[in-house]
Amino acid sequence: MNQEAAQAERSGADTRAFAQHKRAQKRAAAEEIGVDAEFIDHLVEAFYGRIREDALLAPIFAERIADWPSHLTRMKAFWRSVLHNSGEYSGNPMLKHLAIPGLELRHFAHWLGLFYETLRDVEGQDAATELVGGRARMIADSLLTAITMRRDGLAGGRAGKDLPHV
Repeated sequence: MNQEAAQAERSGADTRAFAQHKRAQKRAAAEEIGVDAEFIDHLVEAFYGRIREDALLAPIFAERIADWPSHLTRMKAFWRSVLHNSGEYSGNPMLKHLAIPGLELRHFAHWLGLFYETLRDVEGQDAATELVGGRARMIADSLLTAITMRRDGLAGGRAGKDLPHV
């Protein structure tokens, strides 16, 4: 192996080690405020229980989800990836949401309202609500903005500005 290749290999190993270290730090920080795997599982189960009973959102989900246990497993992996940087989720939520006709601000605002309500019911610390609620809002903003920009062009670039905060 030449010197350049050896250096590139060390650099790659350093990058992987750094990424693993950062993932561990992120997970430890979340777990320190009570956002562990058990918390995420409970939050996802409780939240989607509310979604399935909600007059506005239940029909949208019912049209697309036939296997709820599988969906919940996927959503738990998604939230662990978001909150612990676990890297275990490999889907594309943006494409899934872009494919749903008629989604708009009221849907995302309502989704966030239910999410925040569930989060307040299950959280143990205010810091957990801030962390998880903040990430949920960023996700909703990103999805809504992409949907609106696809429909309205650049005019939709601030579509999520009026979404509620936790």
